Amino acid sequence: MFTVCALYHFTRFDDHAALRPPLMELCLNEGITGTLLLAHEGINGTIAGPRKGIEAVIAHIKSLPGCENFEWKLSTASEKPFPRMKVKLKKEIVTLGQPNVDPTAHVGNYVNPEDWNELIQSPDVVTIDTRNDYEVAIGTFQGAIDPETASFRDFPAWWEENKDRFHNKRIAMFCTGGIRCEKSTNFLMSQGVEDVYHLKGGILKYLEEVPQEDSTWDGECFVFDGRVSVGHGLKEGPHLLCHACRRPIMPEDANRPEYEAGVSCHHCVDEYSEADKDRFRERQKQMELARKRGEQHIIGVD
Repeated sequence: MFTVCALYHFTRFDDHAALRPPLMELCLNEGITGTLLLAHEGINGTIAGPRKGIEAVIAHIKSLPGCENFEWKLSTASEKPFPRMKVKLKKEIVTLGQPNVDPTAHVGNYVNPEDWNELIQSPDVVTIDTRNDYEVAIGTFQGAIDPETASFRDFPAWWEENKDRFHNKRIAMFCTGGIRCEKSTNFLMSQGVEDVYHLKGGILKYLEEVPQEDSTWDGECFVFDGRVSVGHGLKEGPHLLCHACRRPIMPEDANRPEYEAGVSCHHCVDEYSEADKDRFRERQKQMELARKRGEQHIIGVD
């Protein structure tokens, strides 16, 4: 059983590049895999490994400037969720593309999971899902608005086009773990929206703490690791991942004519050229050969 740790924290790193080598070395020494992002605005990522190793990484992050009170969420996975460890340097730890957005200055009002249902069921509240369209497709809160954005950086344009719909409404926002809402609520406040709320700890915390019988969540929650999706109690969901487009699919979707392992699914069969598909087929072939040798094939490069 692997311990999975999802984490983020907004703080100001004067030299985030200098933090990378010791963090990478620690993760490798502790048998940790996954991805951590470092930027001037903080740290973000999901990692997995033995519980002792995860605790060592948490202790190290707590020692970083401004991170002593950072929060994280733990869950488990029956299989290794990530093939290797990556620590990347980025301009943003979650990309919104709005240089004036600063979650360290102020964000919306946090709402604990146990209070979330009451808030979003209020008649003067509009609930907005800030995640990507393929994430929303497999699960969301009852009555939530889907902006149908392909990436988080599309959200500001969507808001500009739709903001008049929400005049005189309180805005409640949510995402997987909370990080996107730190930026989206700050963005809305910069646009003059006064009553902005977001789910503390995100969907993952809600699914962990709120009993299924009291839940207003429908479906599964997409996660960016080998589990693909989780449900109430953070139990692993049924979804598989199309390794061509990285979208979630159900097991029965593998029986559709558009599906070819590692090459295409019904979501992306028309999105790639034949040259792309030939390249995907070669990658899939190498993966299968690696499995037969008992090795783990690494997909992609930094």
